[in-house]
Amino acid sequence: MSVSLPQAPSAEKPSRFMIWWKTIRPATLWAGASPVMVGAGLSAYQQIQWNGPQILSLILALMGALFIQIACNLVNDYSDFERGTDDENRIGPARAAAQGWLSPAELKRGAVVNLILAALCGVYLTWVGGWPILALGLASLLSAVAYTAGPFPLAYLGLGDLFVLLFFGFGAVGGTTWLLCAENLPFETWIAGASVGALATAILVVNNLRDRLGDAQNHKNTLAVRFGATFVRWEYTLLVYGALSANIYVAWLIQSWAWLCPLMLLPLAWKRVRQVWALDGRDLNPLLGQTAQLELLYCLSLSLGLLIESWAR
Repeated sequence: MSVSLPQAPSAEKPSRFMIWWKTIRPATLWAGASPVMVGAGLSAYQQIQWNGPQILSLILALMGALFIQIACNLVNDYSDFERGTDDENRIGPARAAAQGWLSPAELKRGAVVNLILAALCGVYLTWVGGWPILALGLASLLSAVAYTAGPFPLAYLGLGDLFVLLFFGFGAVGGTTWLLCAENLPFETWIAGASVGALATAILVVNNLRDRLGDAQNHKNTLAVRFGATFVRWEYTLLVYGALSANIYVAWLIQSWAWLCPLMLLPLAWKRVRQVWALDGRDLNPLLGQTAQLELLYCLSLSLGLLIESWAR
């Protein structure tokens, strides 16, 4: 998922460390970490008594998600540069390959290293969680590359939104819950996965709204290119409000006050929706990080609520 906190593009070359730090796009890593946090909260709500292997599973699930996210970002940087999508007209944050800070070969090596590290985490997780975790892990590794690379890049076909919803929502939340709940998926896991995935997708929507004119010139047919700015602004609105509204349904269904905790974010969500309708172009850069912050706060409030309610029983 190609998003990051706003940074003004600059021709001045940063230090080697800062180049790699910017290239892994640290603001996007919350999209990988937050679903794991929610999966942990769901397992606590199920009164699961964590033991050593489960704690190790949680740590490795978090590490694996981060490695896959970083690999996806590096592949995205490499592929968009090779396809000419990142050029001098880019209005988003500077990219390492386009600026000449890193060579395409360096980006490829970095992506491969992170994919290998993710696969190593997956070995233990597969041993614990069985073939569903193996299937999810292999699909995640493949999609990290296929998102912007290969003969049929998902982002260029307008499938990026679906990819984020599936892997950063259902996959990450469900996979973590499966590991920690002894291969069991409570009903509310699917609602949590949908809500977390919706907020992660909202980050991508801002990115694609900002870049739609340049993407159209480079045949990157995102939903913003295919259907226009108004469509994706409505998409953002529905994703944000839909994620929060789903919590009301679950709270009523299972009589759990913990699911109401994220509703405290409604004023912030309203502000973000107003911004997506009011801003355009480079002015959308701050909204990327702010939407990522909204997802993080949602996951924190839900996870803490579930944890506290489980303790109070």
